[in-house]
Amino acid sequence: MRFRKVLLLGLLVVAVAAGSVFAKEGSDANGQFVRLTGAGASFPAPLYNKWFKDYHALHQNVQVDYQSVGSGSGIKNFINKTVDFGASDAAMTPEEISKVDVGAQLLPMTAGSIVLSYNLKGIPGLKLSREAYAGIFLGKVKKWNDPLITKTNPGVKLPDSPIHVVVRADASGTSFVFTKHLSAINPEWAKNPGFGTMPNWPVGTRSKGNEGVTASITTTPGSIGYLEYGYAIGQKLPMVELENKAGKYIKPTNESAQSSLAAVELPENLIAWLPDPQGEKSYPIVTYTWLLCYKQYSDPKKLEALKSVIEYGLTTGQKDSEKLGYVPLPQNVVGKIKAALNNIKSK
Repeated sequence: MRFRKVLLLGLLVVAVAAGSVFAKEGSDANGQFVRLTGAGASFPAPLYNKWFKDYHALHQNVQVDYQSVGSGSGIKNFINKTVDFGASDAAMTPEEISKVDVGAQLLPMTAGSIVLSYNLKGIPGLKLSREAYAGIFLGKVKKWNDPLITKTNPGVKLPDSPIHVVVRADASGTSFVFTKHLSAINPEWAKNPGFGTMPNWPVGTRSKGNEGVTASITTTPGSIGYLEYGYAIGQKLPMVELENKAGKYIKPTNESAQSSLAAVELPENLIAWLPDPQGEKSYPIVTYTWLLCYKQYSDPKKLEALKSVIEYGLTTGQKDSEKLGYVPLPQNVVGKIKAALNNIKSK
């Protein structure tokens, strides 16, 4: 009797162990391991990496390796076909798209705010007018107690010390969106340096990626820089309330970003910009960020896996957006993106 119990227990242990293995391999619906490689924007990198990790936990036959190298490098790698997909906050220009012989389908996957974070001990809140923050990045507002800053921060004891500006060193979609906004609100900026992924900054210390800018601000007293909202939230950096087009000072929040996005109608190519959004509650610097996909893939398994990963990001993955400081996509936008997936096919 005791022998039978021991035998049954042993069989149970074996069955449980086997079940674990089968459960792990059971996700391999196609019986083939697929690795997807992507590279590009650092803006959505924390969200993308979570999606890809969580997707792999559910589908262990699919692994997505994403490199946060900046939008400029992402576009370059995509055009050169050294990756299966790219990512960019600057979308792609018609000229760049024309270099992709199999065609390119751009898919907005999330949206978010670009914020100004700063390092001033004992000053948890700060308001900057459009004239003030454009002046800081033009190198004309040089000290923290400049009248352009003190007049919008009554009662705040601002130091008589230099402003250390931090900008991006790499070709960056975050820089593209920020300088496009500055060009929209400041004629001097629009004339020179203008906007781009790697503008000729008049002032500032260069740091690579949103990660690098975050680190520079954290370690440099008296600094200010622009970065994606989620990075500022993650490091608990103070964020500036910026003056919007309606003359209101707006805190960067998901609600203020959604207010900005609500006024935008995505065209057929799914590329739209918000350089200076309307609305009293709108935060002034908000953008979509795009996944760059080929319209034709030679490997049908890769295509199937990529579409499945994208579907995951558009559905389950959107629930992670707000937690990480991004703006969940409106349902009408998700519908347009799912329809655009039909443009991506195998050869």
